Amino acid sequence: MLIDSHCHLDRLDLKAYAGGVDEALEAARAAGVGRFLTVSVDLETFPILRDLAERHADVYASVGVHPSEALPPEAEPTADVLVGLANHPRVIAIGESGLDYYYHPEHKEVQQRRFAAHIEASRRTGKPLIVHTRDARADTIGLLRECRAEQGILHCFTEDWDTAKAGIDLGFYVSLSGIVSFANAESLRDVARQLPLDRLLIETDSPYLAPVPYRGKKNEPRYLPAVAEAVAKARGITAEVVAEATTRNFNTLFGLPS
Repeated sequence: MLIDSHCHLDRLDLKAYAGGVDEALEAARAAGVGRFLTVSVDLETFPILRDLAERHADVYASVGVHPSEALPPEAEPTADVLVGLANHPRVIAIGESGLDYYYHPEHKEVQQRRFAAHIEASRRTGKPLIVHTRDARADTIGLLRECRAEQGILHCFTEDWDTAKAGIDLGFYVSLSGIVSFANAESLRDVARQLPLDRLLIETDSPYLAPVPYRGKKNEPRYLPAVAEAVAKARGITAEVVAEATTRNFNTLFGLPS
């Protein structure tokens, strides 16, 4: 079994499934994907994710606001708001949150305050934190340390080994997406080779970043086996070993039965 540790089920291109997310999930199950974490990027659409998780025993949800979301000050998520929304048995994670200086370097202070609120919510709920970081590796690790983050995932990882090692030392897992299969991603494959197997996760981040051989298409959870195969090839192991390890790691992190 494979587990998609990060997907956005509310954003999938469902034209091939007559607009039905249930059919997209069935296609993924047929491809060997047995669990899904559908990840929140804003609070407006969070109820959709929560409802999906309530309807499907193999779907779980997170709650959080992406660093690139533009919000008026009065709408910024507080730790109290996040903790309240996370008080649901199908909500197993806080995020995604973090820092993205690639698109919005002018909003660093806002992003940092938002990230700190998510870290606090993760600590208070005991639910792992899903971290997005882009062009902000030093500040991301610095805030995780400063705010005493305890557990979570560095998702869709594209940074260097030093950043991965710093996250692992803080108790985090590192999740690789379809980017690891791209021709120009040799540096990321080098990180994939160095990651401890017991700290590795995989994801689609669908509908974004479809792996080879689907690159150029809208991504979806049924393409997760291609990510597992790319990681396996980089490490010189079988895709079955990747599947077993990443499934075990996900269930361990979130306290789920195997």
